[in-house]
Amino acid sequence: MFAVIKTGGKQYKVAKDDIILVERLPGDAGAAVSIDDVLMVSNGKDQTIGAPLVSGASVAATILDQPRGDKIIVFKKNRRKNYRRRAGHRQDLTVLRITSILAGGKKSTKAAAKAETTAPAKAEPAKSKATAKTAAETAPAKTAPAKKAPAKKASARKPAATAKASSAGKTAAKRPADKTSKGKE
Repeated sequence: MFAVIKTGGKQYKVAKDDIILVERLPGDAGAAVSIDDVLMVSNGKDQTIGAPLVSGASVAATILDQPRGDKIIVFKKNRRKNYRRRAGHRQDLTVLRITSILAGGKKSTKAAAKAETTAPAKAEPAKSKATAKTAAETAPAKTAPAKKAPAKKASARKPAATAKASSAGKTAAKRPADKTSKGKE
């Protein structure tokens, strides 16, 4: 039997006699703790999935220790601004041993869960069809959305060596005749 619990903003899959490391919980070593935020309970055959929590389910645990985590360095820097800040942080933690998992609420298999999710979905479209027809009849016809301009392709640019060679020939051909030659004619 296992359960998925939520504590300290994180989710943990736990079974009986597991030892887990979680965010700090109030209490001293040896104290009993009950976690009521159970997201899922499974006993191998049946699974109960909460929406979002399983009603009546809880996980009992005992606190083994209240240590602090390893030190991490928090370093902030803005380049070229002479801004540097360095700080250390050690997270407060709790070591738990799971003593029991109490399952509550109704049990459902995967097939029953699928049937429950599909049955309400079929009932709702019948209601929405009638409202959709009236909305479609009353609303004016919509125009097609405007098309976006095509994106420019990167392959349109020529390599630098080819561009120089082709530009030299083009400029010579486009260059007008010398002013001195026009005056003499």
